[in-house]
Amino acid sequence: MDRLWPRGLSKEKAQVHWWAKELAPSDELRRFFAHDPEKYPEFLRRYRKELEGNPALERLRALIQEKTVALLFAAREEPYHNARALPEILGQEQEP
Repeated sequence: MDRLWPRGLSKEKAQVHWWAKELAPSDELRRFFAHDPEKYPEFLRRYRKELEGNPALERLRALIQEKTVALLFAAREEPYHNARALPEILGQEQEP
């Protein structure tokens, strides 16, 4: 989940029903992390903290119970990014 829409992809073409940018990590947290694998555990801890009480997270959990949900993101093919972290936070572990 990103706060900025990816370049070169229109929302219409992507057929996105809900852009949950409010679930993206804060700019401060993203700058701290900077895709450094050694910082990932701390990034994940801080990201969980940021999401506490976020109504969008509860909405996403409810949607996952009802239907298939695809998370779109604009990260390079790196094993550590916030799109990996969100499923972990939701309890759906993903391998790097």
